[in-house]
Amino acid sequence: MPEEPSITGDTAAAIADSVRALIAQGELRPGEVLPSVRGLASRQGVNRNTVAAAYAALAAAGVVETRRRGGTVVRDVVPVPSEGASAPVNTVNLADGNPDPALLPPLPDLQGYETVLYGAPGIDESLNHWARRRMLPDTENSGTLVLTHGAVDAVERLLSAHLTRGDAVAVEDPCFLSSIGTFRLNGYRALPVPMDEHGMAAEGLRAALEAGARAVVCTPRAHNPTGASLTEQRARELRALLADHPHVLVIEDDHYSALAHTPYWRITPPESTRWALVRSVSKFLGPDLRLGLTVCDADTAARLQARLAAATWVSHLLQHLVARVLTNPATPARLDHAAQVYTRRRRLLTDALDAHSVPWLAGPDGLNVWIPLAEDAEAAVVEELAEHGWAVRPGSLFTLTHRPAIRITTATLAPEHTEAFAARLATTLASIN
Repeated sequence: MPEEPSITGDTAAAIADSVRALIAQGELRPGEVLPSVRGLASRQGVNRNTVAAAYAALAAAGVVETRRRGGTVVRDVVPVPSEGASAPVNTVNLADGNPDPALLPPLPDLQGYETVLYGAPGIDESLNHWARRRMLPDTENSGTLVLTHGAVDAVERLLSAHLTRGDAVAVEDPCFLSSIGTFRLNGYRALPVPMDEHGMAAEGLRAALEAGARAVVCTPRAHNPTGASLTEQRARELRALLADHPHVLVIEDDHYSALAHTPYWRITPPESTRWALVRSVSKFLGPDLRLGLTVCDADTAARLQARLAAATWVSHLLQHLVARVLTNPATPARLDHAAQVYTRRRRLLTDALDAHSVPWLAGPDGLNVWIPLAEDAEAAVVEELAEHGWAVRPGSLFTLTHRPAIRITTATLAPEHTEAFAARLATTLASIN
């Protein structure tokens, strides 16, 4: 029998501190099981509730996790998948989730930029004017503008401004890849809300709210990975549900705003006291321009601004570049052209899938197509497609319930490849099913 770790203490705080010290010293390693509550309580001569409280505090801090029959285990840092999947040599990369570099507006030089020092206003004046003019009409002309380092940073900061470890967050299932990492690393409980072609399902959101969700993260259009967009009717249903929960934080991640051909329908009701609309520039100006434009209620804005002030502001050099592109008279035409190309490429693929009787989730917008698969078919489909020169992303990476699927990024899918890919996928599915 392995020797039990020498945990000490006669209060919950002391026991928790002892466990953390043993982990720091390497005497407790990731994956090791802590003594049972009953066993440690008996050994230390304390009430079982004292040990249970210590373990609960450690779990809330993300130090351990409880695995029911597997006991309480020291946590390890779990690798989190991200966008930008590489593809083997001699394959067509339909897995990376990137926009087409050829459709991104060119970056300007730094003409007109002046070095910004401590104490300067946090937001570039030109960018502030552009963002308020474009975003405030979608929030009933209310809210405060705050900048973050992209949409992922915005969502993480918004959640941490209002939530603590163990709090529940309602989110689409499947959902944006980085959201899963955000929930996992910060210790939030993700409550999966099923998706269909009209977006987040109302009944699923109702169940999540009844289960105690303290925040909701929703993609109103061009959902990644499915391409679903909220209809006016679905948005109205979600808004009605959230009106009964006015203190739940509502985050709308409208990442595809400048390229979407579907309209934006807001799910945040007037009753909401905590809300945010996030629009990043990565999909239409380039992933390296890490800038998120966030309009939110005054209290949330104050919390975000305090956190940014304590760490760092968003680079004014970056703001200057983004503002120069957004206010360039040629940019609207460039973005309109990019939107048309992306829509055409996606539609060419979905038409080809229909012709080969390959079912896909009928989302109308975005850079990706989602294809549900039969149980246990995902790995075989991904592997066989790769053998024939096509790299796709396993859909289970994007799901909280591990449903099999594949995600296909159509942003750079050449028309001459579309039919060949659809035919190969149909053949692969037929052979596996």
